[in-house]
Amino acid sequence: QEQLVESGGGSVQPGGSLRLSCVASPSIFRGAVMAWYRQAPGKRREFVASRSDFGFTSYAESVKGRFTISTDKDRHTTYLDMSSLNFEDTAVYYCNTIPYQPSWGQGTQVTVSS
Repeated sequence: QEQLVESGGGSVQPGGSLRLSCVASPSIFRGAVMAWYRQAPGKRREFVASRSDFGFTSYAESVKGRFTISTDKDRHTTYLDMSSLNFEDTAVYYCNTIPYQPSWGQGTQVTVSS
């Protein structure tokens, strides 16, 4: 069964850091462009970052210089290292591919609050 499982979210103060993880089924991960998306309350899901199988990365302007996407091919895992978090980063974070799979994971909640 193809699946995506996100973890690592939590509550953090402004300026803090978190690392998110996403374990994908091998059939999804192999050769794919892996990406992170997020959805804040009352807003549409938006692109955050992506990494191709060749290592090319892309970031939304709002997270450039603060977030880093990486992958571990042996573990079929995609990471999102987030630093200098601010209130606008509060959202449910999802991983998927580009183009995205029809079935999304449950996501992981990131809350930035003082």
